[in-house]
Amino acid sequence: MERWIELARSFIGLHEVKGREHNPEILQMWKDIKRGGIKDDETPWCAAFVGAMLERAGIKSSRFEGARSYSSWGEKLAEPADGCVVVFSRDGGGHVGFVVGQDSAGNLLVLGGNQSDAVNVKAFPRSRVTAYRWPAGVPMPIGTLPVRAPAEFSKSEA
Repeated sequence: MERWIELARSFIGLHEVKGREHNPEILQMWKDIKRGGIKDDETPWCAAFVGAMLERAGIKSSRFEGARSYSSWGEKLAEPADGCVVVFSRDGGGHVGFVVGQDSAGNLLVLGGNQSDAVNVKAFPRSRVTAYRWPAGVPMPIGTLPVRAPAEFSKSEA
């Protein structure tokens, strides 16, 4: 398992704090990607999560707050690979996370931040994918994308 995925898995369950307080771990993720001027956990933070996990694993992220910044980051993949970065379209913007498998119907299982205001694994249809990316210079895993137990479909990434 890739180091950034191990790190990302350790944050499953992390969520935004409702109200005037903000989760300090999410604020640290903004700092990790050199966007420390963002001082809340309501700003869409999927790219901060992906970037922080990459940075903490010693890989330079896009260092940008927009999910679509990952569309040209790293190396392009024609198909998803276990641990790759995946960029999605959504109404009003984009979304980014890590592919950690697929369900039996071929939907992608994505470990990401700001998925229903938390870090979790959700299912996404491949029809929403705009890019699969891999860190430049890092050897890719060999083999097919693993089939895992189904997950609930993502309903909110904003």
